[in-house]
Amino acid sequence: MNRQNSLQLKSLSKTNIFLSYLRNLNERGKKEIIYYRRLKELQRIMNNHALNTFFQPIIDLQSGKTIGFEAFNRPQSTHLFPNTEVFYDFVGQSNQVFLFECFCRNLSLKRFIERSKNNQLQCPPLIFINIHPFVLLDSNYHSGETLQLLSDLGVEPNQVVFELTERTSVTDFALFEKVLSNYRSQGYRIAIDDVGSGYNSLKTLIYLKPEFIKLDRSLIHQIDQNKEQQHLVRLIIDYAKKSSTKIIAEGIERLEDLAFIQQQGIDYGQGYALGRPHEEIKDGNSQVIWNNIHVHSK
Repeated sequence: MNRQNSLQLKSLSKTNIFLSYLRNLNERGKKEIIYYRRLKELQRIMNNHALNTFFQPIIDLQSGKTIGFEAFNRPQSTHLFPNTEVFYDFVGQSNQVFLFECFCRNLSLKRFIERSKNNQLQCPPLIFINIHPFVLLDSNYHSGETLQLLSDLGVEPNQVVFELTERTSVTDFALFEKVLSNYRSQGYRIAIDDVGSGYNSLKTLIYLKPEFIKLDRSLIHQIDQNKEQQHLVRLIIDYAKKSSTKIIAEGIERLEDLAFIQQQGIDYGQGYALGRPHEEIKDGNSQVIWNNIHVHSK
């Protein structure tokens, strides 16, 4: 009887292992099907230019003047890509990163010029283009193609700011510094995003020497109430002044936050309190800047 029970247990164990294998195989098959469906949808989006492009103003916190715009490209919500985060997570995991980055860069620039024609801006604004830092290192990426596109569109390279947004640490600083020097020699400028989020270290700022530092929204939100945030922001401000770097505070949604960073002398700001992203090119809310300065100067 014991022998029979033992054989039954072994048989049951083998059956469970086999069923587990079939379940895993089934799950893997489902994931592969979803991956290829998403890949096909991504290729369709690029072929049809099926992204919505938005532009959010960046404002001088003392004069209220709009100095530039950051471009955002967003897909329509679908069952394959229910939100923007899922979409960009997939792009990052696919083999389409390089092609997609180039596609977005060109799309943003073309739409910026097209929509700027209907807006009488005081002077040529800066256009901040999000780009994965490793794309700049890719040997397939030719900056000459961007220069040709800018020439065709009538845009000067010094209007373009490459905003390094990927929250992946740069490891080969010497190589990256050399690559960025090449882009700067052509007139482009560099911004480091997410500073203060924990992803980009101070070492990144020191080696890459960006023209713009973009403070992460986590540093700005309720900064008037948080001594630790204030201390870190003051340290970055001190570094920026000594290195002739301009600071852009992101995620400004409260007037109290705006008042604090204005008093600290931060150069520029971006956020819903100053102007939401729009498909049209719209100047930021200069009135809120002037009102805030007036209220807190009393």
